[in-house]
Amino acid sequence: MLLRFYGVATAQGVVVERSVIVEGDSDWDWTQARTAMASEQDEAFFLTTMSRTAKVGAHGYHDVFVMFADRNGESWTDPAPVASLRRQRQDDGYEVVAGDLCPIWHEATGKVLITGKTFNFADGSKEDILREKVSYCVFDPKSRSFGPLRILEMPAEDHAGHPVIAPNAGCHQQVVLDDGTVLLPVRYQRSPTKRNYTSIVARCEFDGTTLRYIEHGSEHSVPTRRGLYEPSVTQFGDAFYLTLRADDGAWVARSDDGIHYSKHAAWRFDDGSDLGSYNTQQHWVTLGGRLYLVYTRRGADNDHIMRHRAPLFLAEVDPEQLVVLKETEQVVVPENHATLGNSGVCRLSDNESWITVAEGRVSHGQRKGQNNRVILAKLHLPK
Repeated sequence: MLLRFYGVATAQGVVVERSVIVEGDSDWDWTQARTAMASEQDEAFFLTTMSRTAKVGAHGYHDVFVMFADRNGESWTDPAPVASLRRQRQDDGYEVVAGDLCPIWHEATGKVLITGKTFNFADGSKEDILREKVSYCVFDPKSRSFGPLRILEMPAEDHAGHPVIAPNAGCHQQVVLDDGTVLLPVRYQRSPTKRNYTSIVARCEFDGTTLRYIEHGSEHSVPTRRGLYEPSVTQFGDAFYLTLRADDGAWVARSDDGIHYSKHAAWRFDDGSDLGSYNTQQHWVTLGGRLYLVYTRRGADNDHIMRHRAPLFLAEVDPEQLVVLKETEQVVVPENHATLGNSGVCRLSDNESWITVAEGRVSHGQRKGQNNRVILAKLHLPK
């Protein structure tokens, strides 16, 4: 499958090359598309995992599919279902499927670790969020095969003595340290009757087959609505940075060890104004020795977009002040009557990163009846 290129832009020293790597069809959309780089016998290639999703409703997740591309990412295979990640009916009548997946290359073991969550549907239709778990799967580049869906065992209680209920690692961004340790952002509920999330970063060990929880540090939430969730972490220099979604805003914190973070603060521009990102995730890019945030926000002539989830922006972050430098903001993926909130970042080197994002809500508005698209945006420094 050849790419369909549709845009190149340069601003603030970052070149963005956009292409469409696959489209949905009249019956299904592709969602939660995210890319990882892998290597086999020193030959790099890419894989993109994504969920086949019903066009109507918010969480109609079905089987997980994968696409492959060579080192240049200029030609992709057709999507193929991942047998071990198919939606399956359990003995209790629930249908369970992995979703919100985020793949990442694990250099120490030569495997791709794919982390996310489980979706659970009673009688195949009614979602039960209290059954969510942190899920993962392992891809072996040598055999080009995916292992089974597995569950990360989490502690029964957090540091404050609250129960850890329905933990999941969906729609995040994790870090693999040089020693192979995985810093995995996780969210959970403290009450079965109140959907208010607390977010942490868990330190985990991974041996190429099994992911094991070791410990976690600070616990972050806000009392309003659904709390803080869909956390994403990155390493920049000697520090670590955490961004967190909230229903009515977005938050950021800094850490020296990767698990214990400063008190979370609301994201703002460097002029003191609110960033305007809310009710969707943000992610990180490190490029050219600089730290960037990937986000959507209100105030961009986008009131017609659900939750203002398009266009997709990139802007440099001041790592000391924890603010977004307003003058560096540029559009990574333009708005085209579809949401772009659920993106993923794949870091190739300090000079190049890729953002993969699937359009959402195409069944509504001016694009109604059209196929949704999975867009690849290659970010690199000018040559």
